[in-house]
Amino acid sequence: MNPTEHVLAIFERLSAIPRGSGREEQVSLWLQGLARESGIPCAVDPAGNLIIRVPATPGRESAPVIVLQGHMDMVCEKTPDSLHDFTKDPIRCIVAGDWLHADHTTLGADNGIAIALALALVGDPSVSHPPLELLFTVEEEVGLGGAHLLQPGFVTGKILVNLDSEDEGTFIIGCAGGQSTQIHLPLSFAEISGMDAFHLEVSGLHGGHSGVDIQKHFASANKLLARVLDRLQKITPLGLVSLAGGTAHNAISRQAEASFVCAAGQAAAFEQAVQSFEAILRNEYDPMETSLTLTLTPAQPGPAASPADTARAISLLMALPHGVAEMSGTVSGFVELSNNLSYVEIKDSVLTTITSQRSTVMSRMEELTTRIEAIGHLAGAQVSSTKAYPGWQPNLESALLTRSINTYKNVFGRSPDVSLIHGGLECGTIGIIYPGMDMISLGATIENPHSPNERMNIPSIGRVWQYLVAFLANYQ
Repeated sequence: MNPTEHVLAIFERLSAIPRGSGREEQVSLWLQGLARESGIPCAVDPAGNLIIRVPATPGRESAPVIVLQGHMDMVCEKTPDSLHDFTKDPIRCIVAGDWLHADHTTLGADNGIAIALALALVGDPSVSHPPLELLFTVEEEVGLGGAHLLQPGFVTGKILVNLDSEDEGTFIIGCAGGQSTQIHLPLSFAEISGMDAFHLEVSGLHGGHSGVDIQKHFASANKLLARVLDRLQKITPLGLVSLAGGTAHNAISRQAEASFVCAAGQAAAFEQAVQSFEAILRNEYDPMETSLTLTLTPAQPGPAASPADTARAISLLMALPHGVAEMSGTVSGFVELSNNLSYVEIKDSVLTTITSQRSTVMSRMEELTTRIEAIGHLAGAQVSSTKAYPGWQPNLESALLTRSINTYKNVFGRSPDVSLIHGGLECGTIGIIYPGMDMISLGATIENPHSPNERMNIPSIGRVWQYLVAFLANYQ
């Protein structure tokens, strides 16, 4: 079995274990069992983070400890027609040419490939390495929850390789920080008679990662739903019965829907408005959203929010920003500030929205968060924001970066790219808890993470393997 096949075999075993954020216990127990079988010490902290302390291969005991780091959880997204249950069903891995994808769900290569690579490295007797600490965190996908709770002393190494990047041949040396805001808008509901009811759905969108894909002109289903509802309420007042869209704070919403009541006799006007606006939106998002679809169907009437409250809810959704807010003035083509309108839902007579802000400049993120909070307050809603997690500031004088670049040149005969990423990585948080930690991030090539279109390039796994083997051999 060649190294790529070995890594993929481990990845497929991992994929059989459910590991959505907050449900990492099974995969942690599996990893602990593997460590015990090999006689390798491991420990779990109170947050659930796992560290496996791998002894050096003979003759390498005096080399510095290297930390290989990834996270155990994955984003659980699926297509509307999928019956997959992320709490119990294994992820079905499918090979298509040079790519690996799942069966109508997220693949979980973000960040299962980190676990598979680390296990394959320490399980291959031909790989020479210094002492290693395999650090696998929990709840990375929901605000870096596990990394925030790491304690001094749990990790002893001072050189960390994060395996959570998604473009082989690129070394990441800095990332954005993040913060989320929840807005809760109370609505007055009542039984309404003598009115027509309709169901509106926005579907067929690409979706994607709210960090690395935010600049790719993918549409937000939540924003499009608000825009369509706004158009319809200009024809006649609406009363919202239900509304829902989005599933995760770090995923661009792919589908959203709403039911509403209105005065009778508006079906033809609504149908015309929806059809014409679909054409407008397809033109706006061409060529990225070729499957964008607006569907309006008759529905059963039910208790509905008052027209005034409905108008207030739609205005709130229209006012909330989504997408790139500012490009960097110093790094060409790099997103400095963004927001994702990730989640909307009416439940128990309350409209809840969740937004996710990101920036490499914390003061800019604070300003955007304050602006979003102000919009919520002006709408008469209750507003709360999470504690911001820090960005990771690049260190161009890093000894690890220099060694990593030279190793890559020696292995592949060319220089790697060195870049920043608008997505969040745990390095920023880890660097605060462990001052002086020298860090870099790299990984296999993954496209469309946080969506059912996620796929991983198989040849890139072999190249990452080659690099890591040479990198570990360099430390004496």
